Amino acid sequence: MNSPKATRFFIYLLVGVVIIAMVWSYNAAPAARQEIPISQLAQEVRANKVNEIRVGSNGRELTVLYDDASTVATVHTSGVSSVEELLSAYGITGQDYQDGRPTITYARPSQFSGWVNIIGIFLPAILIIAFIYFVFRQAQGTNNQAVAFGKSRARMFTGDHPTVTFSDVAGADEAKEELAEIVEFLREPAKFVSFGARIPKGVLLVGSPGTGKTLLAKAVAGEAGVPFFSIAGSEFVEMFVGVGASRVRDLFEQARRNSPCIVFVDEIDAVGRQRGAGLGGSHDEREQTLNQILVEMDGFDTDTHVIILAATNRPDILDPALMRPGRFDRRVVLDRPDVRGREEIFRVHVRGKPISSKVNLTVLAKATPGFVGADIENTVNEAALLAARRNRKNIGMEEFQEAIERVQLGPERKSRIISPEEREITAYHEAGHAVVSHLLPHAQVLRKITIIPRGMTGGVTWYLEDDTSMYSRSKFKAIIATALGGRVAEELVFGEITTGASNDLQQVTRLARAMVTQYGMSDELGPRVYGEKQELVFLGREISEQRDYSDAVAQKIDEEVRRIIDTEYERVKKLLQENRGKLDRVAKALLELETLEAHEFTRIMEGQDLSPPASGNPVSPSFLAESNNDLSSKSPEWKPAKRDLPPAPSPA
Repeated sequence: MNSPKATRFFIYLLVGVVIIAMVWSYNAAPAARQEIPISQLAQEVRANKVNEIRVGSNGRELTVLYDDASTVATVHTSGVSSVEELLSAYGITGQDYQDGRPTITYARPSQFSGWVNIIGIFLPAILIIAFIYFVFRQAQGTNNQAVAFGKSRARMFTGDHPTVTFSDVAGADEAKEELAEIVEFLREPAKFVSFGARIPKGVLLVGSPGTGKTLLAKAVAGEAGVPFFSIAGSEFVEMFVGVGASRVRDLFEQARRNSPCIVFVDEIDAVGRQRGAGLGGSHDEREQTLNQILVEMDGFDTDTHVIILAATNRPDILDPALMRPGRFDRRVVLDRPDVRGREEIFRVHVRGKPISSKVNLTVLAKATPGFVGADIENTVNEAALLAARRNRKNIGMEEFQEAIERVQLGPERKSRIISPEEREITAYHEAGHAVVSHLLPHAQVLRKITIIPRGMTGGVTWYLEDDTSMYSRSKFKAIIATALGGRVAEELVFGEITTGASNDLQQVTRLARAMVTQYGMSDELGPRVYGEKQELVFLGREISEQRDYSDAVAQKIDEEVRRIIDTEYERVKKLLQENRGKLDRVAKALLELETLEAHEFTRIMEGQDLSPPASGNPVSPSFLAESNNDLSSKSPEWKPAKRDLPPAPSPA
């Protein structure tokens, strides 16, 4: 009965009853109702105008109904026992009643008539009072909701039934070791107190999206077996001022009542951004919330066994007061997993799935450099969907190979209609990339070429890249030359250039400028960084570049960037002119087969005929060849030439 629906039902019911009672109590008489003397009634009876005479229950009121039903009159008397006797006093005899008219009816006196009148008077007042009472109750409930609006929305989980443990987290061994100490403290606090040690009050999980920060926090909750409060940073802040701070106070109050416990704040950068960065002023609701978090984490009343876990992928925009020791004492970095970590993550995600015995997880780990845990989980799921779509009994290497391609670039768009001219231009464009990379010593190793549209590209050339963040100047120049190979091939074969190389040119320009301004790889300008990136902390992204150099230096930078690109352009042009026959053979093979694996491309470049594919082995040999490599070596990254260039290494 206390539910909102029941409350609304009773309110509507009361409103309806009040309206009906008011209509019933104050029902007005007909418009023609009037009061007449008894003498006039006698005259009208004699004139045969009266249709009916009704005597009230008290005998003191006569209601006269005329032939016209809309006309009603009232006659008040001192009390009558018989209307006929009353009328006879005014000379009305039996012969004056024509055709039995008027009809005279007597109402039976009721013992409840007095109560009916009393109820008719007081019922509307009672209903109105009840209505006002419920309105105030509803307003009080609204006030209670307003008070509850400032309560914490954190979800509390007990440690009785852990759903995620450290065994479900792979590829983050160092992070698990750091957090295992937190778990041990919560289980055996006396062990640390005996040495006078203080457990870190806060642990900040830092890593790229998809590296498993939230999953690791769940594992800590499952391992520790203590109450676990989970809340997102955005749940603190509302449009009403003061709500965020109120929720922070309520959250820590609940945590203290349930200590020892863990409080996990996901995406803490939503409320932990550097103060003074608000667009509308220096003090806003986020700053009030952050100030309350700072006080709760390290204020006067913080001597409790409450550990704060927080996750973010933007530690650079957090407030310095939040990052100091005493609040977030420890920072745990979750980096992209290496080849061993990726293999362990694959083993976690293939649990319980029907995997073919021919699936080699080591090969899959080497084929997915740069993948984080979320990417690998998506790859395994895509492979399972493909196997189910093909009515397979288990998931094989073919499904995994295609799933990797789908995750990176999307599905093939074989239904796209392409004109013969565009198809030929695409074939020569992709052949130009592949031939240049094959001929340059420091270029990326080819993996696959296709002219079948994928994602936003009309054709794709995939490469193997070293899983490293260190790039040499020769490597950068080879990448620039490979990216220019498509445009040079179009110009050399067709004598015309198209828009197909627009993305290549953007990448080439960006990389050449980074070589000059960020990595000090220009002999003319020397080892110096030109320009400092500026960002607005509130937005969390770069908005401009501060020019800390003169216009003369800016001109030299432009000249040096152009020199690098022009030099590589001429080198690529010379290479393709000298190897025009190989370029034509590769393009012709692409027009016939649409897709070339690495071994097929190599045979064409060596002037050999393509051998028919082995029956019953749909997986490309280059994909299977990964298993022959030593696991300890750095795995190459598989990336398309027309897409993104390798991530630029940060300066040492």
